[in-house]
Amino acid sequence: MRGSTKVLVCMVLLGLMATLTGAAGPGRSYVAGRYGIELDGVFMGFVQSAEGGHAYSEVVSELVGAERVARKHIGNVKYEEITIKVGANMPKAFYQWLQETMAGQSSRKNGAIIAADYNYRETGRLTFTNALITEISFPALDAASKDPAYITITISPEMTRRAKPTGKQLPAAGGGKQKQWLPANFRLRIDGLEKSTSRVSKIEALTVKQKVATDMVGEMRDYEIEPTSLEMPNLVVTFAEHDADAWYDWADSFIIDGDNGEEKEKNGTLEFLAPNLKEVLFSLNFRHLGIFKLAPEKTEAGSEQIRRIKAELYVEDMALSLPAATALPVPQATPATPVFTPDPVPADQIRSLERGVK
Repeated sequence: MRGSTKVLVCMVLLGLMATLTGAAGPGRSYVAGRYGIELDGVFMGFVQSAEGGHAYSEVVSELVGAERVARKHIGNVKYEEITIKVGANMPKAFYQWLQETMAGQSSRKNGAIIAADYNYRETGRLTFTNALITEISFPALDAASKDPAYITITISPEMTRRAKPTGKQLPAAGGGKQKQWLPANFRLRIDGLEKSTSRVSKIEALTVKQKVATDMVGEMRDYEIEPTSLEMPNLVVTFAEHDADAWYDWADSFIIDGDNGEEKEKNGTLEFLAPNLKEVLFSLNFRHLGIFKLAPEKTEAGSEQIRRIKAELYVEDMALSLPAATALPVPQATPATPVFTPDPVPADQIRSLERGVK
C-alpha cells in the first residue's frame, strides 16, 4: 500500500512539472490556428490565409529502344508560388514592398510563412529566399457588400525550405490592431468626371501582374528568377444611367471621333476608406486612363432594378499610396519564448516528503 502511495505521489509531481514547463505529450497533433509572415527576419503580422510554396518536380517519361513501357524519372526541382491574403493591419514596411513592386522596382525578400496555434506559439515554418511579388490583387468593391476585404498577394520564391519550428511565442497583436475594411467603403475620382464618379456603385477587382523569367543554371538544381514586364489591369466601374452623360461625351469623343491622344487621357484616384468614411486606409493613383467601352448592363423587361452602365478603361500606370497622416504599425521582432525553470528542491525537504509518505 505504501509503495503504491509513493508511486502516486511521484506521478502527481511529474504531472505538475510537465504542466509548469508547458511540455506536451509526444506525437500530439495541433491545430494551425493562425498564419503569419516574416520578412528579412522581422515579423510583419498575421495573414488571413496562406498556401503554396512547397517543392515539387515534374515526371519525365522516356521510351528507350524497343521497350513498350516508358521509363520515368523526375526533372529539376520547382517551387510553388506562395499566395497570402492580408487586411489593413499590416505594417508600413509590408505595404512598401507592394509599392516598390507596382513602381517596377521588383525588390527581393527573404522570409518565412509561420504557422502558429491558438496560443500564438510557432508550430511550423516555411522559409523562402529571393522572393518576388508576381501578383497583387485588390478586391472587387461593391457599395452593397458587407463582407471583409483582403488583398491577395502571390509571391514567387527562388527556393523554399521547411524549417524546424522554434516554438517561440509570436506577438499576439500581429503587425498592429486590425482595422475593419469593407468593400463597400471606397471613393473614386477621375478628372473631369468628379460628379459621376462620386456615385459609382461597383468596381471590379484590380490585379497587377509582375511577369518573371526563369534562368536555369547547369550546375545547380535550383533556378533563378528575373523580373520582366509589369502588367496593369483595366479599370471597370458600374454606375447608374442617370449619371452617364459625362461618360458618354468622353466615350463618343475618345472612341468614335478618334480624339484619343495622350492629352485626352485622364488621371484618377481610388481611395479605400475606413468604416467612418473619413480615414483613408490607402489609395491607388491611376495615370493615363482611356475609355474603350461603355455599355448598359443587361436588364429584363419588367425588372424593378435600377438601370446601370458599365465603363471599361485601360490603365497605363497605377501606384499604391499610403496616407502620411495615418500611423501604421511598426513591425516587431519575434520575442523569445520565456522558459520556466523550477527552483531545485532541497535534499532535506525531499527526505521529509519521503518520511511523510512512509
